[in-house]
Amino acid sequence: MEKIVSKAQQLQRIRTDKGFIAALDQSGGSTPKALQLYGISEDQYRDEEEMFKLIHDMRTRIITSPSFSQNHIIGAILFEQTMERFISGMPTADFLWKTKKIVPFLKVDKGLRNPEDGVRLMKDIPNLHETLEKASEYGIFGTKMRSVIDEDNAIGIDKIVDQQFEFGKIILDAGLTPIIEPEITIDIPDKSKAEESLKKSLIKNLNKLDPKKSILLKLTLPEKEGFYGDLVKHPNVLRVVALSGGYSLEEANKRLKANYGVVASFSRALTQSLFVHQTTDKFNEALEQTISTISDASKT
Repeated sequence: MEKIVSKAQQLQRIRTDKGFIAALDQSGGSTPKALQLYGISEDQYRDEEEMFKLIHDMRTRIITSPSFSQNHIIGAILFEQTMERFISGMPTADFLWKTKKIVPFLKVDKGLRNPEDGVRLMKDIPNLHETLEKASEYGIFGTKMRSVIDEDNAIGIDKIVDQQFEFGKIILDAGLTPIIEPEITIDIPDKSKAEESLKKSLIKNLNKLDPKKSILLKLTLPEKEGFYGDLVKHPNVLRVVALSGGYSLEEANKRLKANYGVVASFSRALTQSLFVHQTTDKFNEALEQTISTISDASKT
């Protein structure tokens, strides 16, 4: 009964509450870069075990900070190892929801295939059903999957979206809510055209969904203001969130403000002012300043 009540509360929080979704889901391939930006170089750990402990320490520092609060943050995306680890004696997802009312999501994709038709599809996701079952046991509300679009290629973009929705339906059937993330590379020359092709493909697939099922979309900040309005209003879309995608925090927030109904789901932009050697006060102050600006940009 408690799980059912929590799910309903989490659904309502994601659908209607103000704030944004923090992306704390760097996995094996991107962890060294995340640690380096934080001030920890690769010669400061000997193996993957030490590396993952350091990144969990960083995430723990962020999540337990008073600046990381439900007033600004409605959800957080986790890496599987983060889900399986503990914060203050509680599984991470439990800590997020029970102490902060922040809804936990889990990254489930396993990286990208080699480029083909101008896109990078997701690799196969082995043992997805088992992962989803485990996620449910840990109190995870939803999932996230990322693929990448490198040019305006209708064939490739349709393949990306079809694959995302195929996995999305499996996730929905498991009782979880997927975040579908077909990222468009921000510096491609035909970015605006790629956005048009992507939106067309997304609407086509959304219209095929069961009317009772809802997903989230995580999309690149667009070239045209208000471009995702059709998606924000779509009855099968719980929320449209935006990745920072390599834009600076200032530029990402500027673009976000120009897109009514879209909220942030930033990763690099969220942590770019945080460093391992900062005092607790300086760390919390830097995090508060960043979170406040992202939250303000998400209120349009």
